[in-house]
Amino acid sequence: MAPSPTNALPALADVEQALRASWSMETSDDPHSWSPENPALGQCAVSALVIRALYGGDIVIATVLDRDGERTPDGHAWNVLPSGEQVDFSFDQFLDGEGLGPEIVTEPVIDGDPQRAHLLAGRVGTILGVEIDLPPNPIAQDAAAVGADDETDVGPSAEGHWH
Repeated sequence: MAPSPTNALPALADVEQALRASWSMETSDDPHSWSPENPALGQCAVSALVIRALYGGDIVIATVLDRDGERTPDGHAWNVLPSGEQVDFSFDQFLDGEGLGPEIVTEPVIDGDPQRAHLLAGRVGTILGVEIDLPPNPIAQDAAAVGADDETDVGPSAEGHWH
């Protein structure tokens, strides 16, 4: 068997294991509700960013529906790889029969700490022995570009969303 090239992508199963080992309260968009019993809670957007950085493709988002099919204020993100394969390692966060509404391809909103995607990417990259190159945090990038006299609304909203 020929050795694999040094630039080979890690197997999806290895990425899933690394993500699950790296999820924590600090990487969740709901740190107050996160627990080791439901480690996938609030990990969808940051995990989707890590997977896209590794494999490319699109991130899709859908509204979360409660068990009665009613819209909730929450959204859920996952990946569609260039091959068309859908990858969603954090769907198991839904424990009460939730479903998903129609999906759209878009950028995920990073609630809470805007650095949590980079924290997760660093942890996963260390486990896998690869560098995961996420784009710079738009808040930090925009803040550096805005002068002290500029009145542009840049930075986190009250909810910590990137914009």
